[in-house]
Amino acid sequence: MKLMDVHVLFSGGKDSSLSAVILKKLGYNPHLITINFGVIPSYKLAEETAKILGFKHKVITLDRKIVEKAADMIIEHKYPGPAIQYVHKTVLEILADEYSILADGTRRDDRVPKLSYSEIQSLEMRKNIQYITPLMGFGYKTLRHLASEFFILEEIKSGTKLSSDYEAEIRHILKERGESPEKYFPEHKQTRVVGLKKEI
Repeated sequence: MKLMDVHVLFSGGKDSSLSAVILKKLGYNPHLITINFGVIPSYKLAEETAKILGFKHKVITLDRKIVEKAADMIIEHKYPGPAIQYVHKTVLEILADEYSILADGTRRDDRVPKLSYSEIQSLEMRKNIQYITPLMGFGYKTLRHLASEFFILEEIKSGTKLSSDYEAEIRHILKERGESPEKYFPEHKQTRVVGLKKEI
């Protein structure tokens, strides 16, 4: 039986990695996609993690104007939530024109980026796609346990090491404009996969 291809938005973190593993175990063929906007090579970390996981991986470069607008929104709103949501929704809209099954690492406890039920329905109907969020049924404690079962993890403070999420390039643009990213992004921990504990 031919496995169905699913294209997974991938940052190299534990959530997108866990999503890919779950989808593989459900019988899908995960293809990892990291989005870059040509600001800095923020995709490097995701490339390394994709090799560790053994999944196909590709970097897709989208228009820098998307993250320029996100930086404008952060300065206007004084916090990053609406901007991150805007970038994520824009990316999904673009990818939905290319791929019939999309997935990401959105969790039940996430505030942003996260599509509402009606937004998911709209995306699937308008673009005639399937949008899968494998982690939506799991809480933080469960995901932490699952990730520690499968992965060797590295925890880093946000902004201290180049990551492959949207935040990295937005931070760089803010710095280019003479703004301090720390003024807008609350300090938080980011976790990335640096090895496997068991075969996936």
